[in-house]
Amino acid sequence: MKIFLRQFILFFSLFLLTSCFDILDKVNVKADGTGEYTIILNASKSKTRLASISKMETINGKKVPKKAEIENKINEAARIFKGTPGITNVKTSMDFDNYIIKLSCNFKKIENINAGLEQLKAKNILGSMIPAQIYSQDLEKKSFTRNKVNTFKADYDKMGKADKEIFNNAKYISVMQFENPIKSQTNAAYLLSPNKKAVKLEADVLDLILQKKHIQNTILFQ
Repeated sequence: MKIFLRQFILFFSLFLLTSCFDILDKVNVKADGTGEYTIILNASKSKTRLASISKMETINGKKVPKKAEIENKINEAARIFKGTPGITNVKTSMDFDNYIIKLSCNFKKIENINAGLEQLKAKNILGSMIPAQIYSQDLEKKSFTRNKVNTFKADYDKMGKADKEIFNNAKYISVMQFENPIKSQTNAAYLLSPNKKAVKLEADVLDLILQKKHIQNTILFQ
C-alpha cells in the first residue's frame, strides 16, 4: 500500500508528505468526441510546510524527493502521452513556489486518455492499482461515462495512523464539460451547471476510498 500511496497522485511523493492538497481532474468534450484533458495537483495551501520539507533528506522515515526528480517524472509522463495515438498538444507546468503541477493534452476520443494512463502504468510511472479505464463514450447513444473504480478500503484499513492522516484534508474534484446539453445523469452527487453543459463532483479523497461517495456516472445528452 505504501508503494501505491507514493504513486497515487501521479508519482508526486513530495505532496504526499502533507494532507492538504487538491486534485482536479477535468475533461472538456466536443460534440464530435474530441476534447481536452487536464489534471492538476494543487498543494498551495501547504506551500510553507512543503518548502521546509523539501530541504530535508527524509521525514518520518520517508525519502524526500528533490525538485529535479519530480521534474524528470513529469517530463517522462509528458513524453509517454505525446507518444500515445490520438493524444496531441501535451503541456506541463510546474510551479514549485506554490506547489502546483499541471498536465494537459488534447484527444481525438476520450479512450485515448485511458490508453495514455495504461502506458504510464506499463512504464511503472503509475502504480498497477491506479485505474486507467476511467472514461468511455458512445456518440451514437449520446452517452458519456465516468467508469467505476476499485475501492481501496481494505488497504486503507491496514495502514498506520500516520499514513492515514495523509488523506484527512485531501480533496478530489472532477469537472466534465460538454458542447451538447445534458439530458440526464446517474450520479446525483455531480452538480449540474445552469446551462446544463457541465457537471462537477467535489469530494474528500477519504470519502472516495471508503466508498461514501462514488465517482462513476453515466451522462446522456439531448
